[in-house]
Amino acid sequence: MLLNKKKFYIGVDCEGVACAVGVPGQNLGDGENYKFAKRQATLEANAAAKALFEMGAEEVIVWDNHSTGVNLDYTLLDKRCKIALGSGHKGRFPRIDETFGGVLFIGYHARENTRESVLAHTYSSVAFQYYKVNGQEVGEMEVDASFAGLYHVPVIFVSSDDKAIIQARKSFPWIETVITKDSLSWNSAISKHPEAVCDEIYERVKIACERIDEMECYCFSEPLHIEIRYKRMDAANGAALFDTNGVPFGFKDAFTREGIVSSITCLF
Repeated sequence: MLLNKKKFYIGVDCEGVACAVGVPGQNLGDGENYKFAKRQATLEANAAAKALFEMGAEEVIVWDNHSTGVNLDYTLLDKRCKIALGSGHKGRFPRIDETFGGVLFIGYHARENTRESVLAHTYSSVAFQYYKVNGQEVGEMEVDASFAGLYHVPVIFVSSDDKAIIQARKSFPWIETVITKDSLSWNSAISKHPEAVCDEIYERVKIACERIDEMECYCFSEPLHIEIRYKRMDAANGAALFDTNGVPFGFKDAFTREGIVSSITCLF
């Protein structure tokens, strides 16, 4: 298989991997299930990376993007991988550019407001009720895809729970996908076996590479109308959000800020 562009970027979150359900009444937390999720996220990312290399990729960056960006067991990754990790950098997909052939999302999750979806949230389960861009609710998948789209890099693959995959297929109908588990509630699911998920990711990523010419970029129409609803009024009051002219976002109501920005890069 000859890929025209031989560089790929794998974004890795932890909530959407097989058998990750978090702490009852809380998010993924830092207990035994989180420890498992970190390892499983590594193995699922590695399955994707191995498939990419087998299909002709010459460079694969695995981006550890859950929380503060230091979660994965990097020693379990194929030694040909490069690893983006940590926090404090600007934007998404550090150093992505037009030379990349595609981005993949491993372990991502459904957005906030998704009924009966395990660990669904948008950037923070305690801060935000929703993000809207141009009137449509979006989650982390859409935002990250739009960053890649700025560099004409398509989304080619997503793995997550069934509810998140429904959203991914609606936003990116061209992609290959793997459902890792069927959500039952915020903290419960019926999951596929972790090893079976890795096997399926490996096979589906190879298919995505075979279909690379069918893959498309995801982009927002600019300028962007941004609306962010917070779960607390004090968070809305304290939000440092500025529009294209440097004016603070207005208040739609006590919990909701809105404004116009030139690009998604203005928010991250």
